[in-house]
Amino acid sequence: MQRDWARAIALLVFTLLLLARSAGGQTFQFLPEVDAYYEIKPDIRFDFQAKQTMEAGDLKQAEIGPSLDFFLKPLLRLKNVTAFDLDETKSRPLQLSVGFRYVPSPDKPTTWRMQLVATPRLPLAAGILFTDRNRTDLDWSRGQFTWHYRNRVKLERAIGIGSYHPVPYLSAEAFYQSQHSKLSTTALYAGCLLPVHKHFELDPYYEHENITGKHPNQQLNRFGTVLNFYF
Repeated sequence: MQRDWARAIALLVFTLLLLARSAGGQTFQFLPEVDAYYEIKPDIRFDFQAKQTMEAGDLKQAEIGPSLDFFLKPLLRLKNVTAFDLDETKSRPLQLSVGFRYVPSPDKPTTWRMQLVATPRLPLAAGILFTDRNRTDLDWSRGQFTWHYRNRVKLERAIGIGSYHPVPYLSAEAFYQSQHSKLSTTALYAGCLLPVHKHFELDPYYEHENITGKHPNQQLNRFGTVLNFYF
């Protein structure tokens, strides 16, 4: 177990170095991400994330940092809906998270960020899982403070292909920025969780983003892939 965790951290660091090297002149909008999750106790989990990101149309060089997740006890109905999901915490009706992120940028000051997240989950009919992630980012950059609120709702359902169970999903997100005092961005996602190993899955997705916080408005289309490790 410790060896697997060390390999995951090594892969995270390697990915971050690739992101930092390539993002400065990158125009093709492909967003890689690696997330590792380690269960400390049944109701507490440690996360570590490294990714390249775009926020309201602005390319960020990378985003890296840890989080702690806290969970309520699992629900039987949620267990039934998420039986084939590698992320066992999806059987919990509420997840609370606190995290810190280092966010460098190719042409702007570095941002230090605190993330506060509340994520309730509900089982729906036909084996569909509904997730409502509420995330607040508190950002500091050269003495300036801004905050962002992001609300992302998601519908997902496992399907059976023989003994294999991918999880396709649809999602929508709204992004409020304090500097614009309005919802500056909306985004639509379509993707699929693809289990590869009992500790590892891929999450390729397509994103369409509509940015109204800039003039003129922008519409962006991009692809991304998330590598998830669970220990």
